[in-house]
Amino acid sequence: MSLNALLGDYTLQNVVMGAAMLGLVSGVLGCFAVLRKQSLLGDTLSHAALPGVCLGFIIAGGREMGSILAGALFTGSLAALVMLLLTRMSRLKTDAALGISLSVFFAIGVVLLTYIQGTGNASQGGLDAFLFGQAAATLRSDLWIMAGVSGVALVLVGGLWKEFKLVSFDAEFAATQGLPVTLLEALMTVMIALAVVVGLQMVGVVLMAAMVIAPAVAARQWANKLETMVMLSALFGIVGGVTGALISALGPGLATGPLIILSLSSVVLVSLLFAPHRGFVWEILKLQRDRRQLRHQRVLTTLYQLASHHADRQYRSEKRMVDAYLGTDSRRALERLTARGLITQQTPPSHEPGDHKRWVLTPEGCREAERILDDLGRGGRA
Repeated sequence: MSLNALLGDYTLQNVVMGAAMLGLVSGVLGCFAVLRKQSLLGDTLSHAALPGVCLGFIIAGGREMGSILAGALFTGSLAALVMLLLTRMSRLKTDAALGISLSVFFAIGVVLLTYIQGTGNASQGGLDAFLFGQAAATLRSDLWIMAGVSGVALVLVGGLWKEFKLVSFDAEFAATQGLPVTLLEALMTVMIALAVVVGLQMVGVVLMAAMVIAPAVAARQWANKLETMVMLSALFGIVGGVTGALISALGPGLATGPLIILSLSSVVLVSLLFAPHRGFVWEILKLQRDRRQLRHQRVLTTLYQLASHHADRQYRSEKRMVDAYLGTDSRRALERLTARGLITQQTPPSHEPGDHKRWVLTPEGCREAERILDDLGRGGRA
């Protein structure tokens, strides 16, 4: 299929627009879940949406998207409120409350799904696609519903930005400022349920948790401010959603939902590896640099201590003497210290046996060694 024909395909247009909207709203709302250390929240709400999908189907008497999404929003929000009540009115921790809500609501959803399949309703075909998503079934009318839900969520975020920001970083301080913390937390949780509702058609109940969390996790690696994190998370969500949809279109038979998640997982992997100052590669390089600096400091202070022991700042130390003192080869460290001008290399006098090079501290090297030893001394006293 040519590029023009591919871009003009009605189904692909629907899938790409839906994936972009899903990535946008999931990226924005997922940031608050990650910052509040509730990464399991997306998983809980997505599984809790299943009974709502079934209830919407039963009430509408068929596969009517508006009723199904309304039901999913209702049960997802209800599960979120149950989780909040359990954490506020019992000794249960957040993770235990999330686990209880997830298990109970998903079990109810499976029971209702089994009941619907046993009724013989001809329109129930494809209802189980909400478990894993069926992006190709997205209609233009579905996009309008998704756009409306996404718009409501984004307007709420914009209108309550300062309050959400404060509650996410320091809920106790927010309470001292008179903010209704419980109400704001409940509202944020319901908004994440909105994101789940948007994604049910695209990626399904099972994979929706990754859609909420992955863009925010990737963005957190690159950002130090919430504003930057939210914008990057939205961008990563859109890119991952559109990329997965396009790859699915290019490969016949490939499921769109899992490919969207795999695209986002690739973004997360790149971010974890290469994000400046936080990525694994940067950490490894920093660790190697710190180890190299420590070796250089040990060699420098060893030369200084040998000179102090002989009461001669110009004492000439041999490499093998330094090696014996440290128990390791000091050649590279000596070369590096020489390049920095902290030590100088001297050739032994002709009347001395051997041809071993000698190393002498420069005035700058003496000052640097004294500074290092002084810092170590203060650290030990502290």
